[in-house]
Amino acid sequence: MHFKKLENTDPARHLSEYLEYDGFPSVVLQTNSQLKRDVLSGIYNSILLRVVAGRATIKNTEVLERIALYLLSNTGQLISINKIANTLRSSDLKVSNNTIENYLELLHNAFLFYKVPRFDIREKEYLRGQGKYYVVDLGFIRSQLQRKNINHGSKIENLVFLELLSRGYEVFVGKYNDKEIDFVAQKYTDVKYIQVTDHIPENSTRESDNFLHLPTGYQKIIITNNWDDVGNIDGIPVIHIIDFLTK
Repeated sequence: MHFKKLENTDPARHLSEYLEYDGFPSVVLQTNSQLKRDVLSGIYNSILLRVVAGRATIKNTEVLERIALYLLSNTGQLISINKIANTLRSSDLKVSNNTIENYLELLHNAFLFYKVPRFDIREKEYLRGQGKYYVVDLGFIRSQLQRKNINHGSKIENLVFLELLSRGYEVFVGKYNDKEIDFVAQKYTDVKYIQVTDHIPENSTRESDNFLHLPTGYQKIIITNNWDDVGNIDGIPVIHIIDFLTK
């Protein structure tokens, strides 16, 4: 991330641009939005079709492309092989679970998507099955999906995930009883519990409620994209995404 170098720039504008197009130099240098999306599409298709499909000698790439689009459309959502299979079957694409699993692994190994496993905080064990996927470059979301199909909060969550990785954290999706914690971030003995939201709805306590019964002694943070949310909820600091990125 480059936000720490932007003391004399407009961080809000830069954040908006970054969420839309991310930071490939060949994209940033383009002079208009359509050119930026065209370059991003070229990079995305090169990775997907040349690197992923090429290495695995996949001749019919339709299923691979549809799975990748599914991951982009469901950024930050719990994803299972069965969910993907049912979505493909609803479009008359009958694909085995083994094929889907193999393609997900190919997308992960090509560093197009990161797979984030679930971790049971109480039992201290990884959970098999569902996990979350985050794309390596936020610009791929905008270049491949129509704006109406893009969840802005999911892009904020994706950005926080990428920033945590860049800071050297190992990241999991947390589960504690029936509550979900967006991120459990660990670096040696430094452990953080993090909830991410585009904004906190009025009178909503979801973000803080999910923290209520977590083990004490570790930092708990709510990250928002709304300046009006910044402050403190039940003793838990609520910080703006820009402050998170720059401090």
